[in-house]
Amino acid sequence: MALSANHAFYPFYFLLVLIGVVINHMALNMADDYFDYGHSVDRSRPNEKNPYSGGSGTLGQGLIHPSAMLRACVICFSATVAIGLYLTVARGLPVLVFGLVGVSCSVFYAAPPISFSHHGLGELGQLLNFGTTIGLGSYFVQTQELSLQAFAATLPLGIMLFSMIIINEIPDYQEDRLAGKLTLVAKYGKGAGVRMYFVSWACTYMVITLGVLSRVLPLTALLAFASLPLALRSMQTLRKNYEDSVRLAPANLDMIKAHSVTSLGLIAAYSIQGVASHANIAQLLMLLLLLAIFYTPAVLALRKSRESQIPGTPNG
Repeated sequence: MALSANHAFYPFYFLLVLIGVVINHMALNMADDYFDYGHSVDRSRPNEKNPYSGGSGTLGQGLIHPSAMLRACVICFSATVAIGLYLTVARGLPVLVFGLVGVSCSVFYAAPPISFSHHGLGELGQLLNFGTTIGLGSYFVQTQELSLQAFAATLPLGIMLFSMIIINEIPDYQEDRLAGKLTLVAKYGKGAGVRMYFVSWACTYMVITLGVLSRVLPLTALLAFASLPLALRSMQTLRKNYEDSVRLAPANLDMIKAHSVTSLGLIAAYSIQGVASHANIAQLLMLLLLLAIFYTPAVLALRKSRESQIPGTPNG
């Protein structure tokens, strides 16, 4: 977006932000695993289980010692904070605000005494963190300003993350309730979870549509609708199989794919805008190459997951 508006683009700062976000996400996942394990959540991973829910299972299976995971988690959060402080000094105080929101949402997603995810607030916290916090923060690092367009373009990413958390919580409904982890699905039931999933996807496409109609987003942002068939298929599978965690797995996988396609559609939209506005093509190609390097392993893993899915099996 910064490139498409012909702002000066700083590859080094972009790379630091990208590394910081990835490390913070790693730390979030480890913290969630560690504290859920301490609350006896996700300790058992039977053979017939949805592979997209219930955490990584590394602690429950004894693959990693809890103290080792905690140390790795602390190291990752420390590295994130170090990157954030450097960017604050280099680019301005608002970076610190975005960083504090992002790290706080990650640390206290499962960590006491707040434990957002145990009180029906984790989903909203991650909507904020994975949408506008990362988006506006990254945009500010490049441009040293904020914009309504950056907010509108990144809000759908947070809403989709909300959708992903909701569908992943449905197979964990009973286990979460027994452990006292009151996610939105655990509090209000699987049926409510299905409805929240449908509504959140509707909100994702509505934000993009309204953004285009109001001319806050470019017309090319409609490329994000390429994910609609995947989203609809995920909803259909969820509606039929929300009581069967194993048969629900293809819906989880389609959710991941739809999130990726929507994101790539928005990236493509602003790449086209950049070419049209005579942005620095060399920088644009470098940026797209870097993103492709990060995306390729995920794309290969998703393709392999789809090919290996057989209905009625743990991976199906």
